[in-house]
Amino acid sequence: MGAEIEVDYLIVGAGAAGMAMADELLTHTDATLAIVDRRAAPGGHWREAYPFVRLHQPSTYYGVSSTPMGGDTIDSIGINKGFYELAGADEICAYYDRVMSTRMLPTGRVHYFPNSDYREDGTFVSRLSGKSQAVEFRRKRVDARYVEGRFPASCPPPFEVAAGVRCIPAGEIANLPEAPERYVIIGAGKTALDVCVFLLDRGVAPDQIQWIKSREARWLNRRFQQSHTLLPDMYRGSAMQIVAMAQASSIEDLFERLEADEVFLRVDPSTPATALRGAVVSETELALLRQIEDVVRLGHVQRIERDAIVLTEGRVPTTPGTVHVHCAARGLPKVEHRPIFAPNLITMQPVQWSFACYQLAMLGAVEAMLEDDESKNRLCRPIDYWDTDADYLRAFLRTMTIDRAAMNHPELQTWMRTTRLNPASGLGPYLEHPEVVRARGLVKEHAPAAAQNLMRMLGEG
Repeated sequence: MGAEIEVDYLIVGAGAAGMAMADELLTHTDATLAIVDRRAAPGGHWREAYPFVRLHQPSTYYGVSSTPMGGDTIDSIGINKGFYELAGADEICAYYDRVMSTRMLPTGRVHYFPNSDYREDGTFVSRLSGKSQAVEFRRKRVDARYVEGRFPASCPPPFEVAAGVRCIPAGEIANLPEAPERYVIIGAGKTALDVCVFLLDRGVAPDQIQWIKSREARWLNRRFQQSHTLLPDMYRGSAMQIVAMAQASSIEDLFERLEADEVFLRVDPSTPATALRGAVVSETELALLRQIEDVVRLGHVQRIERDAIVLTEGRVPTTPGTVHVHCAARGLPKVEHRPIFAPNLITMQPVQWSFACYQLAMLGAVEAMLEDDESKNRLCRPIDYWDTDADYLRAFLRTMTIDRAAMNHPELQTWMRTTRLNPASGLGPYLEHPEVVRARGLVKEHAPAAAQNLMRMLGEG
């Protein structure tokens, strides 16, 4: 065993969560850090992402607070035309490499151990050398893996596949040597949407695609998730949500209003939505997805045989020349809520309705700026990643609560107003924009009623 390392914080995981926490601790404290990660380089699940994946939101809202991502340009061609750039997997991985090598390691306060597995006895073991290393932390261990997702590239399909059946994870469609007879896309989440859009954008005919969906979901409209010069639309979208929350008579009525305002989008408006995703799609992508007419709604796939796909509510034919694309991984899980801040441990979990990196970085800022764990936990209570309508309502209500409570912590409130990860931080130049003026008035008028109505609809009033 190597000599013991002693630091203030031990961060387990170098994905978006661990890197966001590390960045805030470096910025706002004099702490020393050890970062242990099983992967060969920082970036988390992006290291196994399918090659055509892109961020859902503008690049400027992703990563760590201290280091900008992307060039803040609006795309002039392609599916994202007219909106701010969306970084791809390669760019995101290169970004986290740069953050580690030019931001974190040069401080002399960070020890980084890739290709290593952390053990609960306080040691970690190299996957390459097999050597064990002890690490002692004076303040806290940070568990940045607690809500780690499961994705097709890193987990097998949740159904049986008979011998001779062609079934591949999403990313492998980009490397097929020749065109198959047809494609069967299995999954109802963002990966399935991305695969369908990729195929259609690359010239695959819609009638070559069969889409097996266990649920119909609602998605956020990219038009209302933009930055910089397009921020007035984002603020207008927020105001529409507040007004709908204040006026809705029920959860069903609320979502009818938000879909009418196009804040939320549905691929098939004729099919009731039973899921809500925090992911973002554009109306251009929606138009492509609606070209696929062969949609199977017979529950979950149980097994794929050489001539049939067996589902919980029936079966459909298939052929040996068909490529079946596995997009059915769980994604972000629902986990048992734990106090985020404990005497020797930080368990990173979502706390509000916002872009992921903003709320992850907020946990680091809260750890650095607030004095005691009780105050930190009172401000940052864990929620579920959104999957149902009620998840969205609860998350939005929590966001309103955090914004109000932060007024008692001036340093934290200043951080929230200025971090590039918070979309509202860039609103200053547009405060006199007519759309922003109108939206601010609506928010001021309706926010109190919205909070009360959300609590009523959730049974928390």
